[in-house]
Amino acid sequence: MQTILGANGTIGSVLAKELTAYTGHIRLVSRNPKRVNETDELFPADLTDVRRIDRAIEGSEVVYLLVGFEYSIRVWRENWPKLMRATIDACIKHKAKLVFFDNVYMYDIHAIPHMTENSIINPPSKKGMVRKEIADMLLTEVQSGKLTALIARSADFYGPDNDRSFLVEVVYKNMKKGKKPNWFIDADKKHSFTFTPDAARATALLGNTADAYNQVWHLPTDKNTLTGREMIALFAKEMNAENKISLVPMWLLKILGLFIPLMKEMPEMMYQYDRDYFFDSSKFEKLFAFRTTTYQEGVRLTVEQTKR
Repeated sequence: MQTILGANGTIGSVLAKELTAYTGHIRLVSRNPKRVNETDELFPADLTDVRRIDRAIEGSEVVYLLVGFEYSIRVWRENWPKLMRATIDACIKHKAKLVFFDNVYMYDIHAIPHMTENSIINPPSKKGMVRKEIADMLLTEVQSGKLTALIARSADFYGPDNDRSFLVEVVYKNMKKGKKPNWFIDADKKHSFTFTPDAARATALLGNTADAYNQVWHLPTDKNTLTGREMIALFAKEMNAENKISLVPMWLLKILGLFIPLMKEMPEMMYQYDRDYFFDSSKFEKLFAFRTTTYQEGVRLTVEQTKR
């Protein structure tokens, strides 16, 4: 059996489909899990209650940790370390392998223009410090030999029906309403985005490849990185929309943060938009025969499938 913690999230529902290529028994764990495949086992659980983690993992061969907590440093500090500790302990107890779906927040600010699995770990933000803390917890247990696990890292992502995507929220949805798409700080800097169906398919592949464990992987992402302006132009073309941009500078973000809780969380992350942001997934691509979706195709599919 393979278990997804955070099964209702952006990646979880797509991952559940991909895992059918490897197992006939999938357990979906979330507050209100929804069946993706006919044979899925549903396990309702509030994952902020770590007392439920052991039972959720019991009987699993592979566990995928894909939880997406509210984008709040207070919530992250309160919940992430407890959840990671409980997940690690349960995986060790039940001899389950662990796949942790991670982001790039722990990388040094100077690594952002070209990130690899070997980039310096030195988080420049409070959220990055939390991500470093929980990744270190996992890697410490791997190094001790108690845990078999891997970290699958993604760039910012986009894809069909993805409300957690910056591109979908402030580019696609704005254009759909006839409004100008937004971009943070500088639209002429390059910025990598991972296509969510690629991320899910690659995560399933890594989780079912014995030699992939006990290391960090960047999930496959189109190496032909575009600028914000070029990415918006792709959306405009696919949507027959006006190709204009509304830039959101730092001072405006800070003002918006006084009224919109989510915007209050954003200024510390703006170092990812004031310089080129390139996510290098060549390690994955050298080992696996995997067709990575281009930005042109990914935007087309996002527009086609999201508007259905």
